[in-house]
Amino acid sequence: MGRSRGGLTTKVHMACDTLGRPVRFLIAPGQSHDILAVPALLEGHRPGAVLADRAYDANSLRAHLARIGAEAVIPSTRSRKTPIPHDPRIYKLRNRVERCFNKLKHFRRFATRFDRLASHYLAFVHIAASMLWMR
Repeated sequence: MGRSRGGLTTKVHMACDTLGRPVRFLIAPGQSHDILAVPALLEGHRPGAVLADRAYDANSLRAHLARIGAEAVIPSTRSRKTPIPHDPRIYKLRNRVERCFNKLKHFRRFATRFDRLASHYLAFVHIAASMLWMR
């Protein structure tokens, strides 16, 4: 668990397949940056494209995705001097990840995160994800 102004927090990072079903999860401290979780989420996978929001726009991540042969469909941050173009039609499919998170939040234990240990919370996240796969 990570400490922030509001207390102890965590982030759930998720990789989804093309249909928006959860494939892999990672629990990180609340104060850590989102980009740090991407290499661990993609380890062992060979995606054709990686869809992410502006928070994931970094040259290091784009280079990592190019090394593994994945297309980076990530809009540039507003502070970038020369914006990097992305395919807006493919980027519209990113809502499948958001919808998957919304389905997981229907499980109260996932949404409220009452578990004290990250391992217990991650175990329930896997149970909730398996229930989504069984639908």
